[in-house]
Amino acid sequence: MSPVRLIGENNEQLGIVPNYEALRMAREAGLDLVEVAPNVRPPVCRLMDYGKWKYSQKKNVKKHHEQQTKEVRLRPKTDTHDRQIKLNQAIRFFRRGDKVQFTMVFRGRERMRREVALDLFRSILDELGARVKVERPPSMDGRHMIMILSAAKDAFGEADEAGTSKPRSAAPPQPAAPPVPPAAAPEPPALVTTTPAGVPPAESE
Repeated sequence: MSPVRLIGENNEQLGIVPNYEALRMAREAGLDLVEVAPNVRPPVCRLMDYGKWKYSQKKNVKKHHEQQTKEVRLRPKTDTHDRQIKLNQAIRFFRRGDKVQFTMVFRGRERMRREVALDLFRSILDELGARVKVERPPSMDGRHMIMILSAAKDAFGEADEAGTSKPRSAAPPQPAAPPVPPAAAPEPPALVTTTPAGVPPAESE
């Protein structure tokens, strides 16, 4: 019978026990026996709710959003209603943790009216106020005028999957990673072994 170094659900050390004993303890606790360090002797296993652990990992991946720069295009003749639509679009990007590049698109002689574009950019900055930081002030880039903004920390809350805002709250505590003997590097759970309730585990010879 193969012994394992067993760690409890609350990260407590349960010592080295036979494999069948670890399976019995997992079954009685309604948990899974997860092998977290298979390359050491004896291998390290942990009692845990594997489904709950996977769910928490997916939530953590969603939270680590890679920042991108999103573009919002405007025209000097953009009216108040369309300007608000564009601004709401930018706010959705800020909530997702992205930067926003406001691009003023000029056509023909509109390039002679740069002061109109500057006034529009200033009005956007006034409305967003301290919630944003100016990464690049309004300046010409070829035929366009560009301004890049990023969100100040916690200024917009965070967006849910539908894109609506929700207040930021402290992240729920995550289960601590099980300790691994110094000789081994920590590895993610590699194996899940479960035994149906009421069925005694088979002992290896």
